[in-house]
Amino acid sequence: MRLIPTSRAGALLRFAIGAVIVVVFTATTTAVAGLLQFKQAAKDISATPAIKHADVTIANPGNPQTILIIGSDHRAGASFSSANTDTMMLVRLDPSSYTINVLSIPRDLQVQIPEGGSLLTAKLNSAYSVGGPNLLLKVLHGQVFPALHVNHIIDINFGGFEALVNAIGCVYTDVDHRYYNNTALTGYSSINIQAGYQKLCGSDALSFVRFRHTDNDIVRNSRQQDFIRWAKNQFPVSALLSSRDTLLKIFGAHTQTDPDLHTVDGLINLFNLVAFSDSHTIKQIPFPAIILPCTPQQAKTGNPPCYVTADSGAEQHAFNMLMTPTVVRPAAAGGGSHGGPATAGGGGPTSAGASATPPDPADGKAQVAALGSVGFPIYYPRVIASGSSYEPITPDEYPRGYQIHDQGGVARPSYRLVLVLNPTLGQYYGVQGTTWLDPPILRNPNQTRMVNGKRLSLYLNGRKLAVVGWRTPRADYWISNTLTDALSNQQMIAIAASLTRA
Repeated sequence: MRLIPTSRAGALLRFAIGAVIVVVFTATTTAVAGLLQFKQAAKDISATPAIKHADVTIANPGNPQTILIIGSDHRAGASFSSANTDTMMLVRLDPSSYTINVLSIPRDLQVQIPEGGSLLTAKLNSAYSVGGPNLLLKVLHGQVFPALHVNHIIDINFGGFEALVNAIGCVYTDVDHRYYNNTALTGYSSINIQAGYQKLCGSDALSFVRFRHTDNDIVRNSRQQDFIRWAKNQFPVSALLSSRDTLLKIFGAHTQTDPDLHTVDGLINLFNLVAFSDSHTIKQIPFPAIILPCTPQQAKTGNPPCYVTADSGAEQHAFNMLMTPTVVRPAAAGGGSHGGPATAGGGGPTSAGASATPPDPADGKAQVAALGSVGFPIYYPRVIASGSSYEPITPDEYPRGYQIHDQGGVARPSYRLVLVLNPTLGQYYGVQGTTWLDPPILRNPNQTRMVNGKRLSLYLNGRKLAVVGWRTPRADYWISNTLTDALSNQQMIAIAASLTRA
């Protein structure tokens, strides 16, 4: 089953903001605290009015906190009736956890919204248009997560997203496949981003995280959460100190929060927690969505709407995962070749069995031939995930040879091979090569392992492998999982271990 997104001609750009705001808010409050400038921070954040009557619970200092992050096109002071939200994300910060837990809720989730004395069946994001953040939170608490108690609400608009991304110097992003759309032909927002690891700035980053023209809410939520991890890995607190004043002003101008974050005490309370969590990794909690059938006509007209549903027991399980601290530190680099979460799913790391199979040798060789010379050795996998195939060779699209400009501005020859597992579900994975040694995505592996004579670096997203990297003296190579981590850990390791020089 597939959800096809709706579109409304003339609507303002709608976007997903969760990807950056946790990083930026953490960094700016930490930087401010180091300079004893909480008063100025409270003044900057108060550039927009606080959310009135916010149903938040003020946590005691040092206690865990749950933050509701909303990405919207709402302008402070304007009516919510013309506003839209595409992002609703719960973030759990817990001093006893080794991870920051993140759970995105689909905007198309079917709920009952109180309006005019009756209940209206509608999508969850409609609650925001009817009653703003407070009604959205009320519906979440009453119908999705009964045990939910939010400590803070952060609602940021699309202008803030672009400005924040540009202010931090843009974000290196692992783009899984070609994203293209022409508004004149489809009515959806335009986008033109090629596959491969690259730096995305304001408008392109915005287009990337909010894209849903050919996939669904679940894929888009995963894309947003991946963006969080990439941004956080790239920009630790120390790297953002010099931009603290600019970031706070942007944050304040484009963001509405609960009243407690307009106070010095509220900022200090949250600062103590986020500063402690700065070194923690992001753990993505999947929402147990059931995507109902949706025809192109429904998607175009919205009649009847395209809904997402979920089993209440599965929703409660996801919520419990969000609230449960990670009490075992993720495996450190050099974790050896035995045990650890990278072997989850059974079997040895090289015995992929039926889960990974040799492709037609001509397919890989054709991809290499289409790349031509990229200025360094090309490696391609001898095994791929069962049921997957290379994207068809298309001029100026697949495969892609290009240059990445590193953080020093130096052009680094690179290439990307894209394989598709299930395009309906937005499942693409990739083989990346670049002469940029130590790009941000390959820093701080959770574990390393020797497989087939290769020292592989393993990068976990929760218990699933998001990236498996390998380095030669001349270049870095890696296998990127799908946005929803559809490939098993076994498959990821087997594919990376099979990399063969053309």
